[in-house]
Amino acid sequence: MRHIILSLILALSIQNINAQTENGFKAVEVLDSFEINPFTYFVDAPVLAAGDKNNYNAMTIGWGGMGTLWGRNRPVVTVYVAQKRFTHGFMEKSKYFTVMQFSDINVIQYMGKHSGRDGDKAKALGLNVAYTKNGTPYFKEADAVIECEIMYGAPFEEKNFRNDVPKKTYSNFPAGIHSMYFGEVVGAWKK
Repeated sequence: MRHIILSLILALSIQNINAQTENGFKAVEVLDSFEINPFTYFVDAPVLAAGDKNNYNAMTIGWGGMGTLWGRNRPVVTVYVAQKRFTHGFMEKSKYFTVMQFSDINVIQYMGKHSGRDGDKAKALGLNVAYTKNGTPYFKEADAVIECEIMYGAPFEEKNFRNDVPKKTYSNFPAGIHSMYFGEVVGAWKK
């Protein structure tokens, strides 16, 4: 699996920069120095986290996109979470989410194969959770973190499928249809 180090980020407040710097991260400008391929980023299976300081969950994701929406200078990350996934409930209740890049393949595999319903995945992996100034969970061991504010979220509807690709995908997909979430990038950090 390719290892892509992120070079992202948006201007942050001093408080937020200090919070991430304490955990070994450096803020970067996403619109000025974006060096990752948005078409391959999600092939490398980043980890998505949502929730708050009281309760959160994280999972590996393989579908997503990056671009702009509702304004030229509004960077957006789009993620998809199946409705039967434990993380889906956190995405529905949360205002923010994080997408994290890991070089440790064990983290990526474990987060994708185990459900938070069955136990604390971070604890099982020895990961240390931290929180952004917005209270969004991320892991100190990540190589890069993107924090997004959810602008829109909705489930796919079968009546809107225009060709056979989604129909075939969901005909044998046990986790059910996905919901999509557009998140405006509000911060990003890399080590």
